[in-house]
Amino acid sequence: MIGRLFLAAGVLGLAACQPSTTPPVTAPPAVVAPPPGPEVTSALPSEESQKLALFYRRLEQRLLAEGLLRQDGGGVDTIYDADTLTRNFERIALFSEYVQVGGRYVAQQSRAQLRRWRAPVRVELHFGDSVDAATRESDTARIEAYLDRLRDVSGHSIRLVEDGGNYHVFVASLDEQRDLGPAISAAEPALSRNTIREITQLSRSTYCAVYASADANRPFTYVSAIAFIRSEHPDLMRLSCYHEELAQGLGLANDSPTARPSIFNDDEEFALLTSHDELLLKMLYDRRLRPGMTADQARPIVREIAAELFSPGPV
Repeated sequence: MIGRLFLAAGVLGLAACQPSTTPPVTAPPAVVAPPPGPEVTSALPSEESQKLALFYRRLEQRLLAEGLLRQDGGGVDTIYDADTLTRNFERIALFSEYVQVGGRYVAQQSRAQLRRWRAPVRVELHFGDSVDAATRESDTARIEAYLDRLRDVSGHSIRLVEDGGNYHVFVASLDEQRDLGPAISAAEPALSRNTIREITQLSRSTYCAVYASADANRPFTYVSAIAFIRSEHPDLMRLSCYHEELAQGLGLANDSPTARPSIFNDDEEFALLTSHDELLLKMLYDRRLRPGMTADQARPIVREIAAELFSPGPV
């Protein structure tokens, strides 16, 4: 699936999902109240939103017909080894997909230092009125199960909360997106107006995105994140966005065209987190690596960890 991770001004980074075609922010103050839900001007979706939903449904059908959006996690046709994993980790965890130019995010590959969370990750969901009760319930259950998987793989504390979160996931329609500013500002008071404007004006070609913020005193340690998922997506594409953005917001900030089997590849071959991606997360949160490491500093340690993961004995 195609997503993007951004690092917001100061100490922040972005990742987003869009058709094939990060530096850190000051720590936000504690959230004192749950953010308000997005305002909706009409009970019915606009014609623009309806057309977008139709486009995504047809896109999902076409991708599935072409054998893409795989959900098998990789198989005999996607064999990889420790050397491949090492190369992919460096490209995905130690590069950024976007840079800020004049307050705007521009697609440009650049070297970056290792980024990840230190504090427990607490994910809070914010559904717009465009998301019906049944979908909210099923999506919440699937996200909770996925967060359990991310926790088990990374060894980092990650769970779903009803309020007081530091990783906010907004699921909203095109109509609701334009009015999300107050809710995003309430969830992440330190975000700049430019960044909030960027989120509320993301083009329709951006399927989903996540903005991760770091602490000014620890510029490569994430302290909060904002993810945006379009509610117009059909079921599998929406689930794919959850998988990619939640994982990218943990520190796997870049995409690579050579990573396979992986969701961190804009070819849309895989819809859901793969066995390869699980190993990337395990490596990212290995205690031998530290936030702020450069590729040169991390490379020998990454090679050692990858070799251990592929050794016949216990890891």
